Amino acid sequence: MPDKDELARRRHEKLVERLESLMRASLKPEYQGYYGQLVLSGDDLAEMGELKDVRRAAREAGHRLGWKPATRLVGDRLFVLDKREVPEEIQQLAENAAAEAMDRARREHP
Repeated sequence: MPDKDELARRRHEKLVERLESLMRASLKPEYQGYYGQLVLSGDDLAEMGELKDVRRAAREAGHRLGWKPATRLVGDRLFVLDKREVPEEIQQLAENAAAEAMDRARREHP
């Protein structure tokens, strides 16, 4: 039977893999891996375990994706963000997409 440390290590690795998968799924291909973010609800956090363990696993998962990860707890939600400097061409693409979305929302809901 594996000892307690081995079980904790396995549990941590599974959590890192789960978070990495969620973070990867949140990425938009056109942004080439930039502008990553993941928002975990209070229910998600309760299911995943201790907050400190989830934050640590999220930072590790972010590093695996090449992010400069930062975590922020707001209310009962945990935000995991990529804080890397974004190349100008990708920043411009994201700004254009945001402007188009705002224009579309204004046209649809005058």
